[in-house]
Amino acid sequence: MERVRAVSRWASVLVGTLVAGLASDPQTSLAAERLPNVVLVYCDDLAYADVACFRDAGATGVATPHLDRLAKDGIRFTDFYVAQAVCSASRTALLTGCYPNRVGIQGALGPASKIGIHAEETTLGELFQSRGYQTACFGKWHLGHLPQFLPEQNGFHRYYGLPYSNDMWPKHPEVGKSFPALPLIAGSQTIALNPDQRLLTTTYTTKACDFIREHKAQPFFVYVPHTMPHVPLFVSPEGEGQSGAGLFGDVIREIDESVGRIVATLEEQGLTNQTLVIFSSDNGPWLSYGDHAGSAGPLREGKGTTWDGGVRVPFLAKWPEKIPAGATCTEPAMTIDLLPTLAKLIAAELPKHKIDGLDIGPLLTGEPNASSPHDALFFYWGEGLEAVRSGPWKLHFPHDYRTLAGVPKATGGVPAKYKQAKTPLALYNLSTDRGEANDLAAQHPDIVAKLTHLAQAMRTDLGDTLTKTPGTGHREPGRAP
Repeated sequence: MERVRAVSRWASVLVGTLVAGLASDPQTSLAAERLPNVVLVYCDDLAYADVACFRDAGATGVATPHLDRLAKDGIRFTDFYVAQAVCSASRTALLTGCYPNRVGIQGALGPASKIGIHAEETTLGELFQSRGYQTACFGKWHLGHLPQFLPEQNGFHRYYGLPYSNDMWPKHPEVGKSFPALPLIAGSQTIALNPDQRLLTTTYTTKACDFIREHKAQPFFVYVPHTMPHVPLFVSPEGEGQSGAGLFGDVIREIDESVGRIVATLEEQGLTNQTLVIFSSDNGPWLSYGDHAGSAGPLREGKGTTWDGGVRVPFLAKWPEKIPAGATCTEPAMTIDLLPTLAKLIAAELPKHKIDGLDIGPLLTGEPNASSPHDALFFYWGEGLEAVRSGPWKLHFPHDYRTLAGVPKATGGVPAKYKQAKTPLALYNLSTDRGEANDLAAQHPDIVAKLTHLAQAMRTDLGDTLTKTPGTGHREPGRAP
């Protein structure tokens, strides 16, 4: 009954959104002004505890007043996940609603890569374009850098940013000779090489705000995948030293200011109540960079692992009168869920091919008894299925992982060297053990058996190198000649 109430309220939000404006323009079918705008800010390597409202009481860190205001005015998801804790795979999942293994994009694509997003995959940009939206991407893309893989060929009317990670350039502290000059792209044209990265965050923000002003009379989808706080860290001259917490603190402060500028622009244009604003990150902290990396707080490990420090990220959403102010959701959800959720919101058709995400509208609108639509969420590293979460339970299968346990903390932007560790089969109750420290597998063999069964079904679908299961549900990425 509670699930019915949750879905019913989400349906009422959809109906209210779609029928608004009929009285003023009854001849228009789902007129543009009746569809909500969406702004999606997606950071790079920003960790769970880098946002103040996700820290435990007494924890230290730079202030994030604008992000905290999003939480105060909207909803905070405490158990929100990315599909993989690495750049391209994470962004692929966000933009396609699929586990990255399904669409054939893994890891972090670099300047030598010949693959990218397949033309037949449906991106969030294409979903919004199908409903008449103006779409823009300002920031890091990382779904392929060759012309056919860039944003303007995959659902975005406008693009400005870096095609891949900002450390893939000749100034990398360890392997700079491996990389060509880093391109800054507008549309499909390279407009600068090795650009001044101090200006990236503020320029992305300015372009996003200008796009909002330009299209205030039309429905728009603005995707702002910030380059920062991925290393190398850069902050604008105006932001340097402003946080009092070093360069990393300055970078976080500038991202927070960016969100504040976007929200203020929506307010100035009278678009606040017509716009869903979402904020999240692509994975946890790149811990090997020490004082140039963030903090996952109580969560275990960081980027490049399937421990929660790598895959659990902050998630905030604000939409006045649709999302209750000050709400908190503790149900597990994932970036793959945004595409089907937003598709339902704007009455767009889902892709014909299989996707993995599910509608989390009832969670997003803060229904107190809404539950996750997933039986389980699955965590791959590369092509190996390392963990599965169902409800509060997370089961790790035996796998190697990287760790900095016992390694001195790095300083100055030069990374420390990871050590390799191995976990046995281990079960954790995340409702009482966020740090994944107390293995309960021996006490709960029934839970282990249930999660193993769910994992086996996923292995049959998408494969698993750890158990040498091939899988049958893969699709090919796009490939350049």
